[in-house]
Amino acid sequence: MSDRPASWRMPTRAQMKRMAPAVGIKMPPERGLAPNDDLPPEYWQALLADARADGANPVARASGRALRLNEIPKHLLRVGCRRCGRTVEIQKADAVRLYGPDAVWKDVGQRLLDNTCTIRTGRHEEDGCWPSYD
Repeated sequence: MSDRPASWRMPTRAQMKRMAPAVGIKMPPERGLAPNDDLPPEYWQALLADARADGANPVARASGRALRLNEIPKHLLRVGCRRCGRTVEIQKADAVRLYGPDAVWKDVGQRLLDNTCTIRTGRHEEDGCWPSYD
């Protein structure tokens, strides 16, 4: 046992239920949701009622790097390298002219970084830049 006095012990659940009305605190529900439990219908309704759930907005539908060039709303595209700290910018019109309107921004950004990469070791696994899309 502990060398603490009895007043330091945590009250039992029954004792807490008896004390709660005296303090004016409403007791929490008996049991929360377990990880395997189904979520309540209100949760799913709130998700479906969200304006972004319909997929009409291409930016909400996919992350910026997975968009095609003709779906990107910005006029200036920027990709940086997390390895060497370089940043490459290209206007959307130039990117569309060079790579086509259906090119995926992730592939275009990677190609822009790889074409100007300064860190070359000669090993395929170590060469190249690590893109960070803005």
